[in-house]
Amino acid sequence: MQAGSPDTALVQQWLDVPGHTLIPWRAPAYPPLLALIPDPPPLLYALGKPDLLTMPLIAVVGSRRPTPGGLATATAVTSELCQGGVGIVSGLALGIDTCAHNAALQCSATTVAVLGTGIDRVYPAANQGLATQIAGAGCIASEFPLGSEARREHFPRRNRIISGLALGTLVIEAAIRSGSLITARLAAEQGREVFAVPGSIRNPMARGCHRLIRDGARLVESAADVMSDVGIMTETLRASVDAAVTPAQSDINPAHEQLLAALGYEPCAVDTIAERAALTIAEVSSMLLILELEGRVESLPGGRFARLQ
Repeated sequence: MQAGSPDTALVQQWLDVPGHTLIPWRAPAYPPLLALIPDPPPLLYALGKPDLLTMPLIAVVGSRRPTPGGLATATAVTSELCQGGVGIVSGLALGIDTCAHNAALQCSATTVAVLGTGIDRVYPAANQGLATQIAGAGCIASEFPLGSEARREHFPRRNRIISGLALGTLVIEAAIRSGSLITARLAAEQGREVFAVPGSIRNPMARGCHRLIRDGARLVESAADVMSDVGIMTETLRASVDAAVTPAQSDINPAHEQLLAALGYEPCAVDTIAERAALTIAEVSSMLLILELEGRVESLPGGRFARLQ
């Protein structure tokens, strides 16, 4: 199989393990809020309880090097959010992400971790134990093929999934160049609410949050400032989901049909299919994996694919 394409046999072996799930775009189990973003992942690898991806979630993100005050705030606010009935989605990074996941676990609430690696890799390695806890009680998700290592360009893509799964994104401590600001920007572009906790003017970890507030983010002093908007956010996004769903979507995956049309009836290489379908190689590789597992295409020597139906 062409370099960078998922290994179907390896994926099938992974899927044979209980608790391992592959969710294609437009499948009934695909998270409806994530399907609304401009560039939803063609498929998600899920470990744990995939139904939690459809629950009301708030993204909690922030600095990897938070202050003690930031950690205390993250613990308190996350716990209050969980007690209010929402789950927490974050990125399993050190700092605020780790704190948010732990607070949710301690409340026996829903927590979802989105990885910037393959789902069979944990980054950072220091959070292996936390990842095991989340897989047992919550859900871990990734769009990257099995075996994918941590790469800088993966994390902005990971961040769009974090914000895309959530009703809104809450930022707790972030420097001006923090990756958390990327998540907040993506949330705003996706039409989701952005919240930020202010801090001391002397705290460099508060400057990113102050910028977000100046740019229109909701100022948060307690979880109540987020929870007051949860009902409105839920109703607004539910209307968007209802408007986006049609009977045709439940029977036919237009993206898969587009790819099969681009493949044609002669063996074809991945890069050629991508060019014909105006898709990225990563998108084509992910969809070919699903179609191969469904028995609609087969992989041939030399990184080519052929239709079976």
